[in-house]
Amino acid sequence: MTSTPRPGPVAYHRGAFVDAATAQLPLSTQGLHYGTGVFEGIRAHLLDTGELAVFRLDDHLERLLAGARLLRIDVGATRHELTEVVGELLRRNGLATDVYLRPVAYKLGLLPGTRPGVGLSGVSDALSIVVSALGNYQPEQGIRCLVSSWRRPARSAIPVRAKITGGYVNNALALDEARSAGFDDAILLDDRGRVAEASTANVFVVRDGRVVTPPADGDRLPGITRDTVLTLAADLGVPTAEAELDGTDLLRADEVFLTGTGCGVSPVIGIAGRPVGDGRPGPVSTVLRDTYDETVRGRRPGTRGWLTTFALEEALR
Repeated sequence: MTSTPRPGPVAYHRGAFVDAATAQLPLSTQGLHYGTGVFEGIRAHLLDTGELAVFRLDDHLERLLAGARLLRIDVGATRHELTEVVGELLRRNGLATDVYLRPVAYKLGLLPGTRPGVGLSGVSDALSIVVSALGNYQPEQGIRCLVSSWRRPARSAIPVRAKITGGYVNNALALDEARSAGFDDAILLDDRGRVAEASTANVFVVRDGRVVTPPADGDRLPGITRDTVLTLAADLGVPTAEAELDGTDLLRADEVFLTGTGCGVSPVIGIAGRPVGDGRPGPVSTVLRDTYDETVRGRRPGTRGWLTTFALEEALR
């Protein structure tokens, strides 16, 4: 007795829902050659109701569209239309688990009459979105970080406040350096020697019960999870501040943690071979991690409309 093969993963690709395994791009794709694209990482969590709740979808899509405008990319859809695409993509894939969404808008091909070379005008645009199952991947006991020898580019060199694909070679080099040396992640400094961010996350320290993170207007991406954690800390009565940090501040901190869409709130228990605090996740990091997890899973009241829910029953049937 044979069973009907389960359909493969579905992607949204250049205006249509397609089989993700067979979607193709021309080898001449400009975004591949020059890194002229912008992307987002978006999480959706399975609720106790059986729905998928996408966290701060509007904010992620607004940032995607802002980055696309910066690179003269016409996404071809409004934020409302992209929300509908995301919902349909989740329903078509029918993944009854926590998932990760990766939209990427990019330069595609030279338009007739455009001279070859690096450019943003005279090039067609495209949008693709893929979805995959993704649960928590950071160890509960915390992570260890290396302070990278690679420096974060200045915002005068590349717009670091947008998630530009080509700029992430810097992040990849730093993370490769850290993992090759036996660490879990890298913390990058800026060209002045101040803490910029981790490979794909913002950095926080806790000292004397106060949570401190570098200002949002520096050479770093002001993360959506960063903003969420600052808001949750205020709700919990935890004092917060924005201030420049250097490597010594990391080593003197009672606690250090990272925040990002992928890692959530991730306590750092060691930096450059030295323990942070007593080498275990601290009380402030732990309560913020738990509160964030309850928030994204809809188990905490007052989530400020941060959750956009989509039913999966139809797709699963």
